[in-house]
Amino acid sequence: MASILIQDTTREEREQIVAESIGNISGLCDACSPGIIEMYQDYIDGKKELREINAEFRARYTSGATGPERSGCGMTE
Repeated sequence: MASILIQDTTREEREQIVAESIGNISGLCDACSPGIIEMYQDYIDGKKELREINAEFRARYTSGATGPERSGCGMTE
Protein backbone atom coordinates (compact mmCIF):
# COMPACT_ATOMS: atom_id res chain seq x y z
CA MET A 1 0.00 0.00 0.00
CA ALA A 2 1.37 3.39 -0.97
CA SER A 3 1.71 6.13 1.63
CA ILE A 4 -1.09 8.69 1.83
CA LEU A 5 0.91 11.15 3.94
CA ILE A 6 1.10 14.71 2.66
CA GLN A 7 4.88 14.51 2.32
CA ASP A 8 4.54 11.47 0.06
CA THR A 9 1.74 12.72 -2.21
CA THR A 10 1.01 15.52 -4.64
CA ARG A 11 -2.11 17.67 -4.46
CA GLU A 12 -3.56 15.76 -7.41
CA GLU A 13 -2.93 12.44 -5.69
CA ARG A 14 -4.60 13.70 -2.50
CA GLU A 15 -7.63 14.85 -4.52
CA GLN A 16 -7.79 11.38 -6.04
CA ILE A 17 -7.50 9.70 -2.61
CA VAL A 18 -10.40 11.76 -1.26
CA ALA A 19 -12.45 11.24 -4.43
CA GLU A 20 -12.00 7.47 -4.32
CA SER A 21 -12.77 7.33 -0.60
CA ILE A 22 -15.96 9.38 -0.83
CA GLY A 23 -17.16 8.14 -4.19
CA ASN A 24 -18.78 11.05 -6.01
CA ILE A 25 -16.49 14.01 -5.28
CA SER A 26 -18.70 16.48 -7.14
CA GLY A 27 -21.41 15.80 -4.58
CA LEU A 28 -23.82 17.70 -6.79
CA CYS A 29 -25.92 14.75 -7.82
CA ASP A 30 -27.94 14.59 -4.61
CA ALA A 31 -26.21 17.12 -2.35
CA CYS A 32 -25.08 14.34 -0.03
CA SER A 33 -21.34 14.91 0.20
CA PRO A 34 -20.32 18.60 -0.08
CA GLY A 35 -19.78 18.84 3.68
CA ILE A 36 -17.62 15.73 3.70
CA ILE A 37 -15.55 16.99 0.80
CA GLU A 38 -15.11 20.35 2.54
CA MET A 39 -14.00 18.53 5.69
CA TYR A 40 -11.05 17.02 3.78
CA GLN A 41 -10.01 20.21 1.99
CA ASP A 42 -7.14 20.83 4.47
CA TYR A 43 -5.73 17.42 3.53
CA ILE A 44 -6.01 18.17 -0.18
CA ASP A 45 -4.33 21.55 0.41
CA GLY A 46 -1.52 19.87 2.37
CA LYS A 47 -2.34 21.53 5.70
CA LYS A 48 -3.48 18.54 7.79
CA GLU A 49 -3.02 14.79 7.59
CA LEU A 50 -6.09 12.58 7.23
CA ARG A 51 -5.61 11.18 10.72
CA GLU A 52 -5.75 14.72 12.17
CA ILE A 53 -8.97 15.56 10.35
CA ASN A 54 -10.60 12.28 11.35
CA ALA A 55 -9.53 12.71 15.00
CA GLU A 56 -10.97 16.24 15.08
CA PHE A 57 -14.24 14.98 13.62
CA ARG A 58 -14.51 12.17 16.16
CA ALA A 59 -13.74 14.58 19.00
CA ARG A 60 -16.61 16.86 17.96
CA TYR A 61 -19.09 14.08 17.27
CA THR A 62 -21.80 13.63 19.83
CA SER A 63 -24.55 11.12 19.78
CA GLY A 64 -28.15 11.89 20.60
CA ALA A 65 -28.43 8.55 22.39
CA THR A 66 -28.09 8.47 26.13
CA GLY A 67 -26.49 5.60 27.99
CA PRO A 68 -27.77 3.77 31.03
CA GLU A 69 -27.62 5.48 34.39
CA ARG A 70 -24.93 4.26 36.72
CA SER A 71 -26.59 2.85 39.81
CA GLY A 72 -23.66 1.47 41.78
CA CYS A 73 -22.64 -2.04 42.62
CA GLY A 74 -25.21 -2.69 45.37
CA MET A 75 -22.55 -3.36 47.99
CA THR A 76 -22.91 0.00 49.75
CA GLU A 77 -25.92 1.25 51.62
